[in-house]
This record gives sequence, structure tokens and C-alpha cells, in this order.
Amino acid sequence: MAIRVALVGTGNCGSLALRQLVGDPRFELTDVWVSTPAKVGRDAGDLAGLDVVTGVAATDDLDAVIASTPDCIVYCAMGDTRLPEAMADVRRILAAGIDVVGSAPGVLQYPWQVVPDKYIERVEDAARQGDSTVFITGVDPGFATDLLPFALAGTCRSIQRIRTMEIADYATYDGATVMFDVMGFGNQMGDLPILFQPGVLSIAWGTAIRQLAAGLGIEVDEIRDSVEQEPAPEDFDVAVGTIAKGTVAALRFQIEGLVNGEPVIVVEHVTRLRADLRPDWAQPAQEGGSYRVEIVGEPSYVMDVCPTSRHGDHNYAAILAAAGRIVNAIPHVLAAPPGIRTTLDLPLVTGTGLVRPAVS
Repeated sequence: MAIRVALVGTGNCGSLALRQLVGDPRFELTDVWVSTPAKVGRDAGDLAGLDVVTGVAATDDLDAVIASTPDCIVYCAMGDTRLPEAMADVRRILAAGIDVVGSAPGVLQYPWQVVPDKYIERVEDAARQGDSTVFITGVDPGFATDLLPFALAGTCRSIQRIRTMEIADYATYDGATVMFDVMGFGNQMGDLPILFQPGVLSIAWGTAIRQLAAGLGIEVDEIRDSVEQEPAPEDFDVAVGTIAKGTVAALRFQIEGLVNGEPVIVVEHVTRLRADLRPDWAQPAQEGGSYRVEIVGEPSYVMDVCPTSRHGDHNYAAILAAAGRIVNAIPHVLAAPPGIRTTLDLPLVTGTGLVRPAVS
């Protein structure tokens, strides 16, 4: 019997998750929730960019979605700028006895020692009430900061440091809220957007630091963060608009987990809007962008992951990977005990049912 799944949020990640949910025979799509009035009433196939009619019309009524009692809700609504609302949504869904898999709220990837216990307990209480489970994941933070480094670390005799990196050109990233409000591109130099307010980086990627530490069996004493900004040398256009000369056009930020005063777990992001900006910063392994895991130990490793797609560039491929990680985890989440679950809890998601040999 197909797993009954609803989707909440049809933005960059949600629309790609929806595309898989519509076409994957493991799932039966029950509902789609949208926040944009113009999307209400549109068929799920249309919202997914597919030439099919599913008979599932989009709604802006979350209560109606919950009332249809799917087995699982894929939650891809915006969480960066509406964390309290996203947390409240997840609690409502869990209390109703529905499992949640999604991209937000990101703090639930591994919330322990990252957010206050009282907020964690509220989610756990809702999960106990509904006998339900939540698993939040993505790329970075996500499988590039937990699954991949864990796979390499499991082959080592000793480890001194683990660094994970996203190195990407975001010029084609089509998300104005993330680009302008969250990351601050196009802002005046020195202005602090949401992401760079004091402590926010250490919360947003603290989930990755704390989860790696838990998996490695170590205690992180302190998490510290830093950011550098680079101005645009002249006006130029990107997918979300114009970046004016002198405003922020490249970023490098770093979050460090310290053990005995030494940075043992490090997450670094190098994000440019033009490839020629700050050539002294780390360069991607492929044109446009890549992810990197570095381990200093015995043995040491450098692993570059280069997402590509026949339907879009590196940014599209990375979002597609996040959506695939979310959707493919659904059967494992349904089988997991109630509560907040992480990569450390779930079995390996292997891609069961996804092989479709090319027709010669």
C-alpha cells in the first residue's frame, strides 16, 4: 500500500519534493499547502512543473491538510524568517499523529545543546501525544555535514579535525528572501542580515557541529563563528535582481566547534555571486559549486562532491539533492520511534526503489 503523504510549502525545495511525490509509486499525494494566494486551487502536477493532472488542488488551510490524516507531511515551508511559526506548525502536525520529514525548521536537525531544552521538550511532548516522529534534513546543514563526514570518519584510525565546506556561486539562486534578507547580498558592507546577527550562525550550524560531536563521541566546549564580506566591483545582475557597486557580493563564514581550545569540527561556507570575486578564498571542485569534506587524521581525506543535473545548474542540483534526501527518508521515519530523530538514529537511506535503467 502506498504511503499517504502531504506537502507543505512549494518553494525551491518543496516544488522538487513535490515532483518526486507525484511520480514515485511508493507515495500517494493527499494534499498540498501553499502560502502564495495565486497558487491556491492549482493542481499539484502544475505546481511541480509536470504535464500531469493529479486531482490534488493546493490549499492555504493547514487544518484541512492535517484533517486528511496523511501518514506523513513533508514540511518545506520557509523556516529561516519564521522560526516560531514553523516550530508551532510541526508541533501541531506531530500532536495530530502525523510524522514530519522536511527541510525546516533547521534547528530540529539536532537541537540538543543548540536551543533551550524547553523548546525541545515541547516538540517531544507533541510527538509523544501523537506517537509521531520528526526528521529534518537538507544538504548543508544536512547530509554534507553529517552523513558524508561520518562515512569517512568510520574508516579512520585517528582524527584531529573535520571540516565541511560549501563553495558555491549563488548568482542563479532564485530565492530573494534567502539572498537579501537572510544572507545580506546587495546590502551595504558591514550591515548584518538575519544570518549574521550575534549567535545566529552558531545556532544555524550548531546543529551540524553538535551532531558530528555526538557521532564522534566528543564534547564541544564552545562554538564560535566569524564572517567576511566582499563588495561588488561594479553593478551586475543576478537571478534575484541587481547587485549595486560597493554592496555585498561575496561571503565567507565559518563556524568552529572547539575542544580544549582547538577547532576540531569546522563548517565553512564560501558564497560568491561572481566567480572572479576573492580568488584567494577556497575554489569549488567544479564550475559553479561543490561540497567538500576534509579530515585530518590517519588516514586523512579530501572528498569533493559535485552535484549536477540535466535540468539545471549546480544550485538546482543541490536543492534537488536536499529534496531527494527528505523524500527518500519517509519510509524510515515512519518506522522510527516517536520523537525527534536524526541521521544518527535512522538506518542508511540507500535509494531503494529509485533505480530506473535507461532504455537502449
